Amino acid sequence: MKISQNNIIILATVLLLLLLYGTGAYLYNGFFSLQVFLNLFIDNAYLIIVATGMAFVIISGGIDLSVASVVALISMVSAVMFQHGANAYAVMAASIALGVAFGFCQGYLIQRFQLHPWIVTLSGMFLARGISYLISTESIVISDDTYTAISQYKIRIGGDGFISISVVIALLVVVLAIGVARYTSFGRSVYALGGSEKSSLLMGLPVARTTVLVYTVSGLFSALGGIVFTFYMLSGYSLHLMGMEMDAIASCVIGGILLTGGFGYLIGPTLGVLATGIIQTIIMFQGTLSSWWTKIVIGFLLFLFMAFQRMIVMRKEKTAAAPANIQRKIAKKVVNL
Repeated sequence: MKISQNNIIILATVLLLLLLYGTGAYLYNGFFSLQVFLNLFIDNAYLIIVATGMAFVIISGGIDLSVASVVALISMVSAVMFQHGANAYAVMAASIALGVAFGFCQGYLIQRFQLHPWIVTLSGMFLARGISYLISTESIVISDDTYTAISQYKIRIGGDGFISISVVIALLVVVLAIGVARYTSFGRSVYALGGSEKSSLLMGLPVARTTVLVYTVSGLFSALGGIVFTFYMLSGYSLHLMGMEMDAIASCVIGGILLTGGFGYLIGPTLGVLATGIIQTIIMFQGTLSSWWTKIVIGFLLFLFMAFQRMIVMRKEKTAAAPANIQRKIAKKVVNL
């Protein structure tokens, strides 16, 4: 891969991953093992899916603060449906429909009434979390045979290593997202919209439809993340994943998605999730540090990557402005002659 201003951020993320993993392997025995690495995917499969959906929103120039609450709502709705004897696949279908409808409504409000995404998705966050509380404030155990079987099923890799079905789902979602972003008109419209909404309109791109679809995709991915998280926890709880929306945003930023929109690789959120997962694993192996150190380190990395992103954006703006400055200087000399 050619090193340029466009891919240096993702290269920095890869180097960060290698540095973190190398540090853990150097400090702790057993860290550099296949299963420890695979556990990064098993424990964070739901976050990989949600962060990938968040990436579409951020690239388009928006934000979605409702994702964690939607995941919690999906877990609660699933648990209640199982209590009433619903079929596992009907629960999955209902969960996906709920997530898509939730995302579509937010996208429609943002586009139709020109509301700021922060306000709309913040309202969505409170709404989804409030509905979860309304359903129940207690944790509801899910004992459905299908969900239990999916949760416990192990796919063997490399002898003693294994992954869960949730990991396969997460990786398929990432591959699909990369394909959509790179090879479809919708993907190209998302990047163009994030670069400049006015330019997108002048080019005749479907700005309104793209805006609604972006939040619909985020809702879909949140629902998928909710299903995968329900496999992982086998319970519904209104307090599940409080603040996870910030983890998704942090994973996108660390993965090289520009918060200003218009740029980012869809593999980036997965790399960002793995980076935060490695930090958590290092702290777990250390044994004496509080889990809050994970937040401290992630906060530091966010500051670092945002500053790094801003430097690159400023450099690109300066490079783009250089020809215009040269033309003005030439015109000024011609006038003086």
